[in-house]
Amino acid sequence: MKYPRSQNLFDRAKKHIPGGVNSPARAFKAVGGTPLFMVRAEGAYMYDEDGNELIDYIGSWGPMILGHSYPAVVDAVQIAAAASTSFGTPTELEIQMAERVCGMVPGLDKLRMTNSGTEACMSAVRVARGYTGRDKIIKFEGCYHGHGDSFLIKAGSGALTLGHPSSPGVTAGTAKDTLTADFNDLESVRQLLDQNNDEVAAVILEPVAGNMGCIPPRDGFLEGLRKLCDQHGALLIFDEVMCGFRIARGGAVERYGVQPDLMAYGKVIGAGMPVGAFGGNADVMSVVAPDGPVYQAGTLSGNPVAMSAGLALLTELDEHPEIYGDLEKRSAALETGLAEVFDRHGITAARNRVASMLGFFFCEGPVHSFSDVSRTDTEFFSRFFHGMLDEGVYLPPSAYEAWFVSHAHDDKIIQATIDAADRVLSNMKRSRSAR
Repeated sequence: MKYPRSQNLFDRAKKHIPGGVNSPARAFKAVGGTPLFMVRAEGAYMYDEDGNELIDYIGSWGPMILGHSYPAVVDAVQIAAAASTSFGTPTELEIQMAERVCGMVPGLDKLRMTNSGTEACMSAVRVARGYTGRDKIIKFEGCYHGHGDSFLIKAGSGALTLGHPSSPGVTAGTAKDTLTADFNDLESVRQLLDQNNDEVAAVILEPVAGNMGCIPPRDGFLEGLRKLCDQHGALLIFDEVMCGFRIARGGAVERYGVQPDLMAYGKVIGAGMPVGAFGGNADVMSVVAPDGPVYQAGTLSGNPVAMSAGLALLTELDEHPEIYGDLEKRSAALETGLAEVFDRHGITAARNRVASMLGFFFCEGPVHSFSDVSRTDTEFFSRFFHGMLDEGVYLPPSAYEAWFVSHAHDDKIIQATIDAADRVLSNMKRSRSAR
């Protein structure tokens, strides 16, 4: 495929936008080449400025569970925008959103809207510190909770992709209060809690890590975290910005049966609009202003257009649970089909999948943690990525990001993806033989 218009736009963008992108995750630094500029998307496809049709496995990094331009979501946005894009006052839509989300997630009593997943995670940590009167938090290497200072210590997503797991601009004091454990390793958490007794406010994690590929929790890991937090008086925070409402109607809480004290959401609850939320049980949330002393605010929080879009998506998921069965079936077919292709071509590829989140790693398995993920062959992924792009399949431009399957990825599209991978690997093999 040719991308001359994307190249021209990228050249323009670099003059006034750092790196030419408004989020490092959109850059192609990890795979090389020029990021593609999109003009529209529908169902499982995106269309770039050069007129190329691409099967999309990013889904705006997770929220497009039902596919792009889903009619009910588009209608809701148009109706809301016609009334006004913002009021700066309460609306009934905010109540409806809180009622819907709390009705879907077990143990979620109260919810506060934010404008992004980063905001949601930052606020959840502040609430935990205010509730416990403690300063330190424990996060996990390779997990990403947005670009808040506390979270950029050994982070995942773009920070990991670009080789900068810690960021300049994060103060020594902030780093001192952020302790890092190994994902899926309870002993590493136990040691940190013991070494910092009565100082840890919260343990925060992605229950399914999507920012270093797709890494599910091992049996007993979440349960063990719950017990350790209870023993040490720390709160447990689930960052479900990616997996919330995607891996189950009630997210990780429903799927794994472990109850956190606080939960952070984003992406999905806005159906692609800029939105986030944090919530928890009534006791913990009672410290949030104006009920309590922990201040959190946002002029555009609960924006009516975002609320309308998110409500339309969540209502579909809530009232049509068969969607999750379809997603499971199609995602399993993609996982199995690609695994067979890799095996047939003699490619070592470990894989993980939770519902419609999927990760392939070009290394020996199993892959349970950041150290496992770091073994993946990024150079091979880059060549595979561009091969798939030439075949009209858009994967995340990083070996460290989860792939997302939508309900619009029907059997035909899944098979087309598998066939594309087969052709790419055949071409790569011929290219190596010709050298």
